[in-house]
Amino acid sequence: MSTIIKALAKIGLVIPSTPKPTKRPSLGKRLLYTGLAAIAFMLLGSTPLYGIERAGTLPFSPVVSIVLAMAAGTLAQLGIGPIVTSSLILQILVGAKIINLDLSDPEARRDFTAASKGLGLILAIVEAAGFVFSGLYWNYPAGISIWVKLIVFAQLLWGSILIVMLDEAVQKGWGLGSGVSLFILIGVAQRFFSELFTPSVIQTSGLQAEGEIYGLIPYMVTSIRDGRFDAYHVLIGRLAIGYPTIVGFITSIVLIAILTYLNAAHINVPIAMSKYGGIKSRVPLQLLYVTNIPVLLTGILISDIILVLTLLRNYLGIELIEGIRPYLSAPSLYSFMYTTIPSIVYTIIFLAMCILFGLLWIEIAGLNPEAQADNLIKAGLDVPGMRRNPRVLSSYLSRYIYPLTVFSSIVVAAIALIGDILGSYGTGTGLLLAVGIVYNYYQILAYERTLEMYPLLRRVIGE
Repeated sequence: MSTIIKALAKIGLVIPSTPKPTKRPSLGKRLLYTGLAAIAFMLLGSTPLYGIERAGTLPFSPVVSIVLAMAAGTLAQLGIGPIVTSSLILQILVGAKIINLDLSDPEARRDFTAASKGLGLILAIVEAAGFVFSGLYWNYPAGISIWVKLIVFAQLLWGSILIVMLDEAVQKGWGLGSGVSLFILIGVAQRFFSELFTPSVIQTSGLQAEGEIYGLIPYMVTSIRDGRFDAYHVLIGRLAIGYPTIVGFITSIVLIAILTYLNAAHINVPIAMSKYGGIKSRVPLQLLYVTNIPVLLTGILISDIILVLTLLRNYLGIELIEGIRPYLSAPSLYSFMYTTIPSIVYTIIFLAMCILFGLLWIEIAGLNPEAQADNLIKAGLDVPGMRRNPRVLSSYLSRYIYPLTVFSSIVVAAIALIGDILGSYGTGTGLLLAVGIVYNYYQILAYERTLEMYPLLRRVIGE
């Protein structure tokens, strides 16, 4: 199966690759480059596709748009979908040992990265063709010239390639974190502030109020000024038409506070340092052991399924697709009231998939008890009262790691679902991802700042 990786890696070479910096850029420069990458992505998401008629009216839920960082009708239409889907597919295949690849080997990791780009390019071609030939962009697709469709196809593909290049540039050390995380954060922030401040009417997936302003603050100001302020409608009623409410805003603030606490919370495992006379200490395991990864992977998978079904709706039947969609769409308070069964089915599927992806992720990412036991032994650490044996340590650590994995997967899934049900701004899934990304940036900045303050420390750790 390694031949598949090699073949995909060769395809990946078609996309221009950003070279690693010969010298580590300063923190200021990396912040600057990260900002430039963010601006470039926002420009892609603001540049409409030439030759289409229905920009911004494609039938995708907010969760799909946020998880895949899609901007309908623009050069960022495909978003990060192709690259994250390709990486997810290959990671699952490697984690399940269907493809034998040792990701601890630098050469194998390079092949894996290049293969992800290659498979991402193939998926981008397929998705771009799907958007064009499904007829979503035109009122009467049959009357559109094939040349116009090819121009739109080329724009979609070009935009996707630029996003891959931006992500790679950030990851290779020119910026901070990863481009994928940055682009998701931008999408969540844009939606959050649009739900607060948008002064115009916006078509949503639900029933649209006649002439009602979308943004909460402009709507409240206008309704108070005109003497037609309805407290219940502003508090929760607007959620029925997919518009932001006060309850949604309060839910957003509460969830941000809870997630900030959970990201910083740890469970300590007692250890001893044999190199230093058996000095006792503790190894902290993050309470959200799998962070937001289960929700991200679940969101990507569900979003991809919705994307494929939407693109094939003219071939499978619009009635069939619209019948399936409620079972794959994040529920709201009103959907639980009026379409109870699809909402319950989605909730069960979402929770089960998050637990499954959480358990799968610790195996793929080397966070399982066996890998952690090996890390302790290599670092000269052991557990008081236990032999320095990988199997013994692994059995001991499994008491912490597997319950933490299941617990954290359920917690992040529940937070995402509660946010969606109560109409949190940026969606519950988006808030969960955004807070995790911001916390990760905080850790990166603290680490980088420490290295700049203490240059000798950089030599010690080999930076």
